[in-house]
Amino acid sequence: MPTNSPEAPRPLPERPNLRHLKDQAKDLLKSGEARSITDAQFKIARSYGFASWPKLKAHVLSLEEIGELKQAIDTNDLERVKALMTRNPELHRAPLGYGNNGPLTWVAECRVPWAPPGPERLAMAAWMIDHGSDVHQGGDGPLMRAALVGDRIPMMELLVSRGANVNALWSGYYPIIFAPCETVEPLALQWLLEHGANPNPAGPRQKYQGTALDFVIATYGRSAQLGTCMDILVEAGCPTKYNIPPVLDLLRNRLDLLAGHLDADPMLVHRRFPELTFGTTAERHLTLRGTTLLHVAAEYGNVEAAKLLLGRGADVNGRAAIDDTGVGGQTPIFHAVTQFYDWGLAVAQLLLDQGADLSVRVNLPGHYQRPDEVVKCTPLGYALLFPATHGSRPSKSAILLHERGAPE
Repeated sequence: MPTNSPEAPRPLPERPNLRHLKDQAKDLLKSGEARSITDAQFKIARSYGFASWPKLKAHVLSLEEIGELKQAIDTNDLERVKALMTRNPELHRAPLGYGNNGPLTWVAECRVPWAPPGPERLAMAAWMIDHGSDVHQGGDGPLMRAALVGDRIPMMELLVSRGANVNALWSGYYPIIFAPCETVEPLALQWLLEHGANPNPAGPRQKYQGTALDFVIATYGRSAQLGTCMDILVEAGCPTKYNIPPVLDLLRNRLDLLAGHLDADPMLVHRRFPELTFGTTAERHLTLRGTTLLHVAAEYGNVEAAKLLLGRGADVNGRAAIDDTGVGGQTPIFHAVTQFYDWGLAVAQLLLDQGADLSVRVNLPGHYQRPDEVVKCTPLGYALLFPATHGSRPSKSAILLHERGAPE
């Protein structure tokens, strides 16, 4: 393993090669900077933060072997996996998979190839558990990663049958049931509940202290299956701190119930909701705090809800509340044009057709990894700040704003 050296060690290449490192030592010897090849190899090892050449060599050979194992897993080559792990049982604990939880975690995630677990992948997981892989590695990392997608239920069934815990805290803080809530996957969520998962986990170690229903409402992704996940959790008796019926009915896409709320209180379309502390998405730290129902519809890409609200008198240019530091005041279109993969494009088009003002310039939270960042921007300027929402090319939402003459 790397150790401290007098000078800051340089990082090894992503895929270090022993022959290349030997060539570096030979070059050092030829340049006269080393007395012998042994001295040159020692200096190369120290330059990478290792105490000796044998330690560097062992590390590189280990990485090469781990690379071979990953390739065998990715190609569903069970016989190669068996051979590698039988020859070196330490590979059962190799740093692979999400959070380096281990090879079984990588097998269970079914990411490469991205496909439901077939007979070969399931047989691989079973063999690994039977021959030394810990089903609980990384705090039940294999089950957590399997639970992210509904078509991985056969893998979840295998893992639980071998002792995985549906109520474990992955990495010590993340309840397994939050995995399908994060990705808005109703099939995996329903399966976990049917197998004893607690939708209202709580404990001092848990990083997010809310319920599963709180978590699925607040997740960063947008999906047409959000209402289904919410209904599943409500049916399971899961409470939520966001107990605001018109907001919940909008999120569930129960527009009949939303219309009933508007019938009972026509001024509801103008109300701001300071309780809405959720709504971050993509790379954006902005939430729905102090916004109207139309902002919520724009955030979640619900065109029909937006039409209903506009038809009942909602202000297309209604402003969110501004906090004590001067941050806020955005109109609904700011939420619509900053979604993953243009999820809010149809709502943005509707808001533009209804007269959304593109010259509005407000102070808003910036990137979620920079929680103190505040940016002054128009809807177009805000949309251009978050390239992860659409990749290297301009988003369709940004192009639409350009076409409508939006200023930056």
